[in-house]
Amino acid sequence: MPNYLIETTDGIVFNVKLVPNSSFSKVVDFTEEYVRIKISAPPIENKANKELIEFCSDLFDVNKSKLKIISGEKSKVKKVLITGAKYSDIIQKLLFVLDSLHK
Repeated sequence: MPNYLIETTDGIVFNVKLVPNSSFSKVVDFTEEYVRIKISAPPIENKANKELIEFCSDLFDVNKSKLKIISGEKSKVKKVLITGAKYSDIIQKLLFVLDSLHK
């Protein structure tokens, strides 16, 4: 089980290192602790956080209302809580994306 995706009683916590102001939004790499995601929005007026939620909604195929930043709102390293989803579905989708980074 990777450290960047943790199943809790509240849901699944996804650890992200956010890189704002990128030319486009995408997953770029990962470590043991987090997945690095580039977002095109700037880190002002909560724009990067909102785009991160939209990006994760598309990535994991879950409704935006099921995603919430629970720590790091003003930091590059964030924890996103995913509720109402199965860990196996989330990890499968994420591993597919991470695997494609090495091809």
